[in-house]
Amino acid sequence: MSMRFFREYFPRSRPRAAQGGIKAQSKRFGESWWAKRWLEVLESFDIGARLSRGRSYARNGQVLSIGIDKGTVQAKVQGSRPTPYAIAIKVKTLTHADWKKVASALLSQALFAAKLLAGEMPQDIEEVFLQAKVSLFPAKHDDLQTDCSCPDWSNPCKHVAAVYYLIGEEFDRDPFLLFKLRGLSKDELLKLLKQDQEPARKKTDARAPKQETPGEPLPTDPARFWQTGALPEDVFGVVERPPTPAALPKRLGAFPFWRGQERFLEAMESIYRAASARGLEVFLAEKSLS
Repeated sequence: MSMRFFREYFPRSRPRAAQGGIKAQSKRFGESWWAKRWLEVLESFDIGARLSRGRSYARNGQVLSIGIDKGTVQAKVQGSRPTPYAIAIKVKTLTHADWKKVASALLSQALFAAKLLAGEMPQDIEEVFLQAKVSLFPAKHDDLQTDCSCPDWSNPCKHVAAVYYLIGEEFDRDPFLLFKLRGLSKDELLKLLKQDQEPARKKTDARAPKQETPGEPLPTDPARFWQTGALPEDVFGVVERPPTPAALPKRLGAFPFWRGQERFLEAMESIYRAASARGLEVFLAEKSLS
């Protein structure tokens, strides 16, 4: 039976327009090395052609929701049918004993722990996992089990592939999601690191001499106890617009699974610029009246 027959009698379905879906924020679906590595690992499982089918779905906002828990991903994707398809992805998790080995290996190199605490994935962290005889990323295709309620027989289908892409992009915002997929949350990882550091810290504290901080003396005049004193003329210092708009949101990173038409940080920049200008006007007006 020819391909022409299939195209004529079974035309390619088009997805329904989705409202409020999650749209990809980057052309490459992730800028960091660990996000790129995630896609490289998936492609190495010989699913590259099927994986690429989900790009347009991820870019057009067809994915309605994504929930990530330890070793599991639940998602809803709007396809060609009225009811969105239900997606379930299971990722093989590491055992607690494996994570203990990883934590010990991380503490042996202080730079790795410091970068993780700063929200960055160390470049050579995969070698640390190999020392513990485990893998940070799924090692083989069987480490991933996927299910979609759509009628497509391929695995992964384009709906699952779209979720894969958006997960990779989300790794840029929060690299600890990768650990969560492998069975350990950020708080649990930090707790493991702290537990392994505790014996060494106790030994150091026992050797260090205790120093007492002298207290600040109270004023001798009782009337001055409740007085704050006169404020200097330049108590506010130099008041001006911040040189970097939306500096705090930029430190926090992108919003998880952003749904807006405009990128999150770009949207916040315009809001902060307008608020800074208005705030400066209000401050100068009040100062002129005082």
